Amino acid sequence: MSATQQSVYSRVLLKLSGEALAGPQGVGIDPVNAESIAAQVSEVVQMGVQLAIVIGAGNLWRGRTGIERGMERANADYMGMLGTVMNALALMDAIERANVQVRVQSAIEMRAVAEPYIRRRAIRHLEVGRVVIFSGGTGNPYFSTDTAAALRAMEIGANLVIKGTKVDGVYDSDPKKNPGAKRFDRLTYIDALNLGLGVMDSTAISLCMENNMPIQVLDFWEEGALRKALLGEPVGTLVDSGK
Repeated sequence: MSATQQSVYSRVLLKLSGEALAGPQGVGIDPVNAESIAAQVSEVVQMGVQLAIVIGAGNLWRGRTGIERGMERANADYMGMLGTVMNALALMDAIERANVQVRVQSAIEMRAVAEPYIRRRAIRHLEVGRVVIFSGGTGNPYFSTDTAAALRAMEIGANLVIKGTKVDGVYDSDPKKNPGAKRFDRLTYIDALNLGLGVMDSTAISLCMENNMPIQVLDFWEEGALRKALLGEPVGTLVDSGK
């Protein structure tokens, strides 16, 4: 691979929603989608990037649904954390079949299926070329997987958080409902918080702002979008300090 195709970022955390693994109905785990993600992961690794992944669990369980029916918030959140472990294992299998070494670490200890989350071990895995999937959220209820992604990015010393979505950036309104919705090429953390644009939850954005961690929001399924982001080319929406 030529030098021009080497990433400008050495270590990146990719945040994916659980729906990235979902089937046509938006639920469950679709092996085809898992393999598509694995193919992109393989390409990222070939670009020389140390890659960590945090994936949600919305394809398996939405805590909000349980809470609306009277479920205790902590129980609902723990169920979501367990769902992320299932997604991580499915993604691990697909990535390994793409001939990339991968490790799953869980913030909730379950040694039979995943390593416990240990920061220094995770960094070592990255240094020797393994992909690390962080599951189990932060290990605590009341925190989203967005916050887990921001937290892990700080802990491992990532250069960038990429939020892979089904939309090609951040808009001032829902582009599916409003054809005239405006897409932002760049936003400051403060604007993202004040405008309530749904980039990530407020805790995650605040954590990134306090530690000057840039967030790139892009359409993960748009061909070439992920590569462009890693090459430092304009794509999607960049959220940073604006300086």
